[in-house]
Parts: sequence; C-alpha cells; structure tokens
Amino acid sequence: MSDTEQIKPTAHELMKMHVEAMFTHDRNMRIRTINEPWPGEPLAPRFFLGRTIEGSALCRFRNDVPETLARQLEELCTDEPVVRDFQTKPKHFEVYMNLLQSERFTMGPCYLIPDTTVPTMDVISVTRENMTDLLRGGFEWLISEIDYAQPCIAFVHEGRAVSICRSVRIASRAHEAGLETLEEFRGKGYAASVVAGWAMAVRSMECIPLYSTLCDNLSSQNVARKSGLSFYGVNFTIA
Repeated sequence: MSDTEQIKPTAHELMKMHVEAMFTHDRNMRIRTINEPWPGEPLAPRFFLGRTIEGSALCRFRNDVPETLARQLEELCTDEPVVRDFQTKPKHFEVYMNLLQSERFTMGPCYLIPDTTVPTMDVISVTRENMTDLLRGGFEWLISEIDYAQPCIAFVHEGRAVSICRSVRIASRAHEAGLETLEEFRGKGYAASVVAGWAMAVRSMECIPLYSTLCDNLSSQNVARKSGLSFYGVNFTIA
C-alpha cells in the first residue's frame, strides 16, 4: 500500500490542497493567478474562502488586496460555521461583498475521490501518441493542451473519445479534475468511469485526486453523487 493510500487527510487539509491546486501563491501565501497547467496567467479572484464540514475555514487574498482589508476579511472567516449544505452562502456573505465592493462571486462543493473508486467501464489514457484519432469529432480543442493536462483519461466509443477527465489544476500534493462529456453521450455513466480512471492515475503519481464544481452545475453534481465522492467543503470566491 502506498503512502498516499494510507493517508486520510482532514477536511481542512483537503481544502488547503484544493486552494494550492487552484491558485499560484507568492511567498506570503497571497494568491496571484489561476493555476492553469497550460500557458497563460489569468488573475486569481481577490478573495477565496473554503468552508469545511469540520467547521474550519480557510481564506486567501490576492496579492493586491490591502493588508487592512485582508485582516478584516480574515477575522470574519474565523466566525464561519460548519458547512452542511453547499447551497448555503457564507454567514458573512453580504459583508464580504460590501467590503470588496463586488457583485461577482462563485461558489460550489468540493469532493475527495475515494481510493476505493474504480471504473465500471474500460477507459484509456490519452497522450500525444494517440490523441489525433481519439480527439476527432468533438475534442479537437484539447490537442493544444494535451501535454499539460495529464493524466487525461477517456471513454472511447466507436474509435473516438466521448467523455474525458483530465488534470486541469496541478499542485505538488493534489490534482483537480476537469470533466467533459459530449452532449449526445451524457447520462450513460461514462463520466463516472473516466473520473474513476483519472483518480487512479493521479493516485499512482502519489497525489490526491480532488473534484470540485459550481452550485448551478447539476450534471457535475450528479456525477459526484453517483460516483460516491466524499464531500469535504464548499469553496467561495469574489472577483
């Protein structure tokens, strides 16, 4: 048994892995950019809050948020209660929005993919060597990213990939899943199998496979539910 399989991180540790995978940080642990593995450096949100099922909260601020404002936000974060419903906004939602003078936010559930999760259908790894045939007919846009978004696992139907899960955020301890299924092939269980296959590939690299989505992404939440993923918290960001 590998060290990764033996470790059972707490919800707070998982949330820390999540934010480290999602954003680049400076030496003061201020967030800088969205941690996309392919070229480009889009700005991170100004504020990140991760609430957990244990009652702990983790916050990060972009490196251009004034220190005084960051301290105000941080104090409010310590007062956030246990999260039980991922549709529930933070306790101090209105204050956060007012302090940052913003109307734009994102929120969604965060999951750990358990090490018992295995594919129920045959899936394969997509690499530069086999991508030309597999990505035709719907996933051609992925060709330019294939070297960066690894592992990349696909369910293949009639010689082409119709559902893909790949690493879209990569850190030293964890990877975040990116899931895409062609519209005409949704609802057939393919997504759950590629997520499971991807998680196995990530664990083979001695990393933790994480899955997160948005509150309004019902199809992604359905995959998490059907796959038996382990809910550990809710992320919340303000642009």
